[in-house]
Amino acid sequence: MRYHHQLTKLLTIAALLATPLTFAACGGHQVYDPYYRDYHGWNRTEDGFYRRWEGATGRGHMAFERRPVADQHAYFDWRHRG
Repeated sequence: MRYHHQLTKLLTIAALLATPLTFAACGGHQVYDPYYRDYHGWNRTEDGFYRRWEGATGRGHMAFERRPVADQHAYFDWRHRG
């Protein structure tokens, strides 16, 4: 009986520790687009579009948040046209 109690306890702790990691990996974060007044969920899909835009416009890779405001605006324009 003691073995089952320890196993249950271990599995519960493992599940509690894994839950935030699961949601963090799936969710991404929200980026506000002030030009179109909407939010873009920055996840794997949006990151793919962003990297495609970087390649299409000849820009090197840089985190979106570090880009100049003019480049962010250009990306949002490109994203809403496509």
